[in-house]
Amino acid sequence: MRIEQIYTGCLAQGAYYVESDGEALIIDPLRETEPYIRRAEKDHAKIKYILETHFHADFVSGHIDLAKKTGASIVYGPTAKPGFEAKVATDGEILKLGRLQIEVLHTPGHTLESTCYLLKDESGKDLAIFTGDTLFIGDVGRPDLAQKLIADLTQEKLAGYLYDSLHTKILPLPNDIIVYPAHGAGSACGKNMSKETTDTLGHQKRSNYALQPMSREAFIEKVTDGLLPPPAYFPSNVLMNINGYDSIDQVLQRGTTALSPAAFEAAANETNAVIVDTRDPDLFVKGFIPNSISIGIDGNFAPWVGALIPDIQQPLLLVVDKGREEEVVTRLARVGYDKAIGYLDGGLDAWKADGRELDQIKSISAQELASIDAIQSKILDVRKASEYQSEHVLHAENMPLDYINEHLQELDKNQTRYVHCAGGYRSVIFISILKARGYNNLINITGGFKAIKQQGDLPVSAYVCPTTLL
Repeated sequence: MRIEQIYTGCLAQGAYYVESDGEALIIDPLRETEPYIRRAEKDHAKIKYILETHFHADFVSGHIDLAKKTGASIVYGPTAKPGFEAKVATDGEILKLGRLQIEVLHTPGHTLESTCYLLKDESGKDLAIFTGDTLFIGDVGRPDLAQKLIADLTQEKLAGYLYDSLHTKILPLPNDIIVYPAHGAGSACGKNMSKETTDTLGHQKRSNYALQPMSREAFIEKVTDGLLPPPAYFPSNVLMNINGYDSIDQVLQRGTTALSPAAFEAAANETNAVIVDTRDPDLFVKGFIPNSISIGIDGNFAPWVGALIPDIQQPLLLVVDKGREEEVVTRLARVGYDKAIGYLDGGLDAWKADGRELDQIKSISAQELASIDAIQSKILDVRKASEYQSEHVLHAENMPLDYINEHLQELDKNQTRYVHCAGGYRSVIFISILKARGYNNLINITGGFKAIKQQGDLPVSAYVCPTTLL
């Protein structure tokens, strides 16, 4: 028997590979299929099942393509209504995999169809549970997502279902079984997830706030308290997972089309495509195609694309580091952005060699920042509200990058502002988006809040009574 967690850090997502006697299954696969196929081939195993814990919101699963390529059966739990061929299992149903057994446990709460899969050995002993978004390490799944798609649901109803699922299906299980969740810290599918990606159920019973003894009403209050709005792309991803999508092979072929500078500019003009520059932010600020936005591939790329480009059908043109074209298109497809129409062949060097216009973002160091008169009231902090509240430059204003599209009107185009995040990734994204919309007086603070603190010339305050634009 083999159990392998296939963890993808930028999405904080865990898919799983389980193999026994030449039969394998995949749980909650990402969009690309080849890694799972290669893993099974390494064991000379045939993929028999693709188990889905629910209709995911934060990524597009690879279940449909993987089933077509391998002949595996897609399996959902009770109440799921997929728009493609799949097995909808019954609660308590046993699936056989080599010498192993997998019991289907319907655990509504995160969504109505949410299901856990309990792994047993050939004697029926419980070994591990794959909990999807029902139970995380340190947390449980947020109960407010399915209500976006079903009118008569509320987060309180779903939280109540989640309480029932945990207490009737999961808490009675043995303490020594291993919990394998679908996400870890950094995912927007929960609010208190640990950096650890596995644990024993017994330890979670002792340490997870949501598994402590409490009434149903107290549980509902706890898990619904402090929920931030989910990223705008979540409902679109759910619908893609329910209804289907273009083959990943088609998406890759289309998105990795090499375009000359002339063809690239023509495509931008003809399609109103958004130009996404995925290079390092430190390179971007020194020169970029006018009106392009910076979302660096080496940060939390896919979630930021989803948060900042509202329409997943938006055509995209890409500026990428050489050799990373397929990686960029794949990571876009993971969150449903399938409409990349090509990349700039030769990158920015080719654009410059063709004599085409470039733009720049002005940057200053933390040391230079401290020498500017009345600087504190001119600083714009684009970190999350929780980061700002923890510690910030005194009198700086907070406008989290997450909500930039809702609050553009609160900035004066004619006012010079100095922008920082934690280290420089998000501030460059922020300025690039606004610069493309005519805000030309925003200056990037190199190194972000970390550099400001190290410099030590500006007063830093913990949360007292923040000035915020939210």
